[in-house]
Amino acid sequence: MNASARIAVMACGLAAVGLLASGCRQDMHDQPKFKPYAKSDFFKDERSARPLVEGTISRGHLHDDTLFETGKIDGKPAGVFPFPVTADVLERGQQRYDIYCSPCHGRLGTGDGMIVRRGYRRPPSFHQDRLRAAAPGYLFDVTTRGFGAMPDYASQVPAADRWAIIAYVKVLQRSQNATIADVPEATRRQLEADGRR
Repeated sequence: MNASARIAVMACGLAAVGLLASGCRQDMHDQPKFKPYAKSDFFKDERSARPLVEGTISRGHLHDDTLFETGKIDGKPAGVFPFPVTADVLERGQQRYDIYCSPCHGRLGTGDGMIVRRGYRRPPSFHQDRLRAAAPGYLFDVTTRGFGAMPDYASQVPAADRWAIIAYVKVLQRSQNATIADVPEATRRQLEADGRR
């Protein structure tokens, strides 16, 4: 190919690039849109934010159960659970506890989890008087929002599972601090008969 042919090919190539470049505009970047709370000349009330269409039905996360979502009643930690604590709830709570909580708090809630053994900060034992007396709503709030070195778990653990974990923690606390007086009378008699008391 001679020099003039090369120049012609390069000129055609440059022309093609120029045509392609002129076709690229920023229409996607500079879309017509309303910015939140900005004035709009399009609507009579001059507001860009529009009210919901009458009859709109909210779907998804309504967050209409304050106890379930926050663990509080009238702004104070609730002493009750938002649903019945059943064997299935406790089993789910144990599963979730073992996954999310035991690395720090340990399987028995004594604060000696695996990462503590590897040098991380030790959390308090669930068996100290202060935490044994804590309302379930307080523990739910700490699990939801975090406290001190403990991160929040609201984004990782759904609210129903957080409540299940708290139910399991309460049972775990009871199991590690029970006395013979906590055993039902019929079972206590059976234990005495078997010589285990």
